[in-house]
Amino acid sequence: MKKNINIRSCVTAAVLGMILFTSSCKKDFLNVPPQAQQPSVTFWQNQDDALKGVNAIYANLRSWNNVGFNTIAIESTGSDEADKGSTPTDATFFNLYDQFTVTSTHGTLQDFWTGQYQNINLCNQVLDNVPNITMDESLKARYLAEAKFIRAYSYFRLVRAYGRVPLRLNIPKDNTEYNIPQAERSAVYAQIEKDLTEAAAALPQSYGGADLGRATKGAALGMKAKVAMYQNKWADVLALTNQVMGLGYDLFPDFEKGFRTQNENSVESLFEVQAELLQSNADASNSQYSQIQGVAGVMGWGFNTPSAELASAFETGDPRRDATILFRGETTPQGDLVPTSVPNEHYNQKSYVPFNTRVSGFNEGAQQNFRVLRFADVLLMNAEAANELGNPSQALTSLNRVRRRARGTNTAILPDVTTTDQTALRNAIWKERQVELAMENDRYFDVIRQGRAAQVFGPKGWKANKNEVWPIPQTEIDLSGGLLTQNPGY
Repeated sequence: MKKNINIRSCVTAAVLGMILFTSSCKKDFLNVPPQAQQPSVTFWQNQDDALKGVNAIYANLRSWNNVGFNTIAIESTGSDEADKGSTPTDATFFNLYDQFTVTSTHGTLQDFWTGQYQNINLCNQVLDNVPNITMDESLKARYLAEAKFIRAYSYFRLVRAYGRVPLRLNIPKDNTEYNIPQAERSAVYAQIEKDLTEAAAALPQSYGGADLGRATKGAALGMKAKVAMYQNKWADVLALTNQVMGLGYDLFPDFEKGFRTQNENSVESLFEVQAELLQSNADASNSQYSQIQGVAGVMGWGFNTPSAELASAFETGDPRRDATILFRGETTPQGDLVPTSVPNEHYNQKSYVPFNTRVSGFNEGAQQNFRVLRFADVLLMNAEAANELGNPSQALTSLNRVRRRARGTNTAILPDVTTTDQTALRNAIWKERQVELAMENDRYFDVIRQGRAAQVFGPKGWKANKNEVWPIPQTEIDLSGGLLTQNPGY
């Protein structure tokens, strides 16, 4: 089940260990050689070492600490769109997050924290060491930009979840540099923006087949727009999303098919965590993202199930309802029958992988990518920013572009939004984010940034001036000797 890597967040040694890997053809950079350990003292010597160091970052993104139970607990369970799932007695700790009763000693808080700092540590290894390697300078610049993008992505996840966090930008050189205090949110956001600005300047707009799935210029600009949105920097959001909209992205024509494995890294994708089922290498086929949420007893464990509130949030006839939620007793477009005997009424269809792809000895759905940022999100950010800046015409254009893809040729459903009233249009955009991005780990933080958490999550136990963030893991506070301080209310 769980695959932990026992590395403390802020004091991780410069060890790449089992996640070194190489690149030669499409998604081959996911193929991790079993037991491929290389001492750090003989590493960082040449261009191939630089490639392995960058690839190690991507490998860790699909690890348990990045897509496992902690991701569900921290980024999804607290929202109104998801329930714990599985059976009532299975993994009952999820109720602590669903009811906002979790305390700082719970291990899942630590797992999420550790997962992000593992990513950051691997990025810092690249950023500290690759500049000193004699190699192709344009490739060096790209590798450094990839590391900056993923470091920014991990810090964004941390600052949304915990608020003030330690801002580590280098590998510690001696014992005096291991223990550092928390940075203010503004400083964390400033560093995220700096990393993304520098990444966008050096990253290519696209890649060939050998490097498909790596961070691009569009990914960096889109992520920077999202970071700006969480700070209400609407002029920046509008400018950045306009820029992304000019880079050739588009909405994948069929919403449901856009989440199937054969359409990963499509024209709609800005960034996805890459995964693959490599029958020659079970160690590399380690993503449990789909397995955790798959139909219980058939293709997974059945956690993080769409809620009844989400099922009722879609407009009548919206095809995204059936494309987002697997209903007990339904037959999928791929021909799979969801048995009526399964314990949950709903399952996450966006993480669904057809049942006949199951391979004995491998995680179910190990080949399913985790979508981090889609063009639909960019359009909705563009709509929200335009509306906040008093440009309802552009807001409606971007919003209705998303709705038109959803309805397809059926003009009897999902009519264009026409209101130009700022409040009504804002609510329409927020509603569209709820249904378009459902089960993609955005709803919880979206509602908080919108200032509606007490209203929406209050019945579940959410309290203002406390639950805007989760508690800092107590283990981190203890290891820091009290240098790290707890968030208010915990």
